[in-house]
Amino acid sequence: MMMIPRRRDFDLFDEMFRDPFFNEGESKLMKTDIKEKKDKYIIDIDLPGYEKEGIKIEIQDGYLTVHASINKEENDEEKGKYVRKERYVGECSRNFYVGDNIKEEDVKAKFKNGTLTLEIPKKEERKELPEKKYIPIE
Repeated sequence: MMMIPRRRDFDLFDEMFRDPFFNEGESKLMKTDIKEKKDKYIIDIDLPGYEKEGIKIEIQDGYLTVHASINKEENDEEKGKYVRKERYVGECSRNFYVGDNIKEEDVKAKFKNGTLTLEIPKKEERKELPEKKYIPIE
C-alpha cells in the first residue's frame, strides 16, 4: 500500500489561484490555438468576457494584430470594497506573423461564445530565385 502525505490547510481555491493563469503577468495573455489545414490556418483565441465591439484586428507589415479592450464599470448603488479581484479589465493585444502577401480582405473573423476564430489562407511568398552561376574549372 502506497502512502501519500496529506497536506494540511489545503484550500482548493488557494491551489487553483496559484496557477499561472491567475498571476498578474499572465492574466493579459490571450490563450491561443493555431491549427494548420491544407489551404489555411485557423487561429482560435479565448477572449472570455469581451464583446465583439471591443475587438480590433489589423494587418500591417506582415503582422496580424488582435487588440481587445474591456471596461466594466461598477454601477452598484451600494458601493463595496473588493476582497479579491481577479477578472481582468483593460486592454491586451497579440501579434502573429502572417507574411506580406496576406491582406485584410483575405482574413475571415468570427466571434462566438468568447472565442475569436480567424481563418488565414496559406499564400506562398513569391521570391525570385537568383540565377545559377557556375564557377569555371581550369
